[in-house]
Amino acid sequence: MSDTSTHDGCAIDFLKVDGVSIAFRRRLPNPAKAVRPGIVWLGGFKSDMKSTKAERLDDFAGREGRACLRFDYSGHGESGGRFEDGTISRWVSESLAMLRSQTSGPQILVGSSMGGWIALLVARAMGAEEASRRIAGLVLIAPAVDFTEVLMWEKMGADTRREIVEKGAWMRQSAYAPEPYPITRALIEDGRRNLLLCGMIEAHAPVHILQGGKDPDVPWQHAMTLVEHLAGDCVTVTLIKDGDHRLSREQDIALLLAAVGTVA
Repeated sequence: MSDTSTHDGCAIDFLKVDGVSIAFRRRLPNPAKAVRPGIVWLGGFKSDMKSTKAERLDDFAGREGRACLRFDYSGHGESGGRFEDGTISRWVSESLAMLRSQTSGPQILVGSSMGGWIALLVARAMGAEEASRRIAGLVLIAPAVDFTEVLMWEKMGADTRREIVEKGAWMRQSAYAPEPYPITRALIEDGRRNLLLCGMIEAHAPVHILQGGKDPDVPWQHAMTLVEHLAGDCVTVTLIKDGDHRLSREQDIALLLAAVGTVA
């Protein structure tokens, strides 16, 4: 690892995971304050650790004396690697490596969009290792669980599917980026190996879901389907009727911070 610069009081460091440099920023806990679970930010598809919500979470952690870990998946933000080489399995593996190496004690996983899916897969992996005590809670923002299949593949036209299968990728336009980005065959096929909505999901901790009622990317009905599969866990849902996908308005962030503060 090498400390190269600072941002908002947190140094940027790098951790090699499967040969790729993963960029992260870590806030250490304040021992003078009461010990509370740390926070781990799991960003969305094509997002990064300098997003509004991630930085506000870090500020919140500083005020509360909590640890906070933010990082960019490979192919995202300041991390190395190519975006088109990314898969759900790869990004979960990187998330587990960061959690194991850069945190200690109980942590709250805060997952936004795709990060919600990754958070649940990380919690499942930690539970399988009998390390579920490390997961104090999950806060999921517009959780895009199984999105590669349910929200992408199943909604694609025949021509788009054919292009992905035959050419290996399709360039998708996005309302959140100026340039289109590739949806690869590898991403779709790997996503099928990580589907969660085909059975019961164990989070091993309390779950709080924040969902926008006017989310065009992850419909609120999708969040309700997820709740049905979390039958064994304590789940709270906050439906923000006029909320969009990003939920980055001041009132949305206030609800996010409140959820983190109450889940653990």
